[in-house]
Amino acid sequence: MNEQRRQILQMLAEGKITADEAERLLTAVETEEPETAPAVRGKRPKFLRLIVDANDEHSGETKVNIRVPLKLLRAGMRLAVFVPPQALERANEELVKQGVPIDLTEIKPNQLEDLVDALDDLTLDVDQTDTKVRIFCE
Repeated sequence: MNEQRRQILQMLAEGKITADEAERLLTAVETEEPETAPAVRGKRPKFLRLIVDANDEHSGETKVNIRVPLKLLRAGMRLAVFVPPQALERANEELVKQGVPIDLTEIKPNQLEDLVDALDDLTLDVDQTDTKVRIFCE
């Protein structure tokens, strides 16, 4: 048993955290990968990239180029286990009011890794013929 698991179980035994909190922490620890782990398909991706190329009639060519470090996304997913369930329920209610039917309580840290693996090189076609959107990991 690794040190982090032992500490979580110790906190549970001492009554410092609830069983739900312990489960979320254990899930986060289990899905955590060492930084030196080799990627399945060669080099491990470091960024999530969003590129939009569009020809705007009024101002010429429009480009969007966003690079989000995957470390930031992974850290955010790990920190999400500390959000109280009541706050997640309230956030879900607000999302539904805004027309976004996402259940934040169902998002798990390992899903981020599955998403990264699936985004090898995904190109999306937008409704307009002069716009191209690409989302991929690099």
